[in-house]
Amino acid sequence: MKKFTFLLLLLASSFLVQAQAEQINWMSIEEAVEANKKEPRKIMIDVYTKWCGPCKMMMKNTFTNPDVIRYINTHFYAVKFDAESADAVTFKGQFYENPDYNPNATGRNGVHQFSRALQVRAYPTIVYMDEELNVIAPISGYRTPPQLELYLRLVAENAYKTVTTDDQWQAYQANFKPTFN
Repeated sequence: MKKFTFLLLLLASSFLVQAQAEQINWMSIEEAVEANKKEPRKIMIDVYTKWCGPCKMMMKNTFTNPDVIRYINTHFYAVKFDAESADAVTFKGQFYENPDYNPNATGRNGVHQFSRALQVRAYPTIVYMDEELNVIAPISGYRTPPQLELYLRLVAENAYKTVTTDDQWQAYQANFKPTFN
């Protein structure tokens, strides 16, 4: 009986360590572009700022969800991009920077040209791109795992190509049955 109990405890602790180790494979946009050359996938860019409360909530509550993690890691290259970063970005041959960045600033700190190019106007915003690196849509706002699933599946399953009118979008939402907890 002691061996059985020990094996159960060992198995449970192994499962717990594995579950805790699961996380989204975040990368830079440059890394995602390189990975996409080898194995084309859609790209999901989480555009956030350090001061944004809903961004922090999304990181804590949504991007740590095991269903979200598995789905994103399977179907997307995930990019985390600070919209007020000082780091320069090169995307599709274009150079982007944050000319208003102030290293001594606290709080808001300029807007990066790359986030403007992605048409980000609020935080958080998730920008979805197709395999050819074309923007599908920037979707703003905090999302719970089931709410995010709606958009992840819409993009990953190419439904966005046929859901092109308001009526089609309303029907898609009404018929969508989330599976993420």
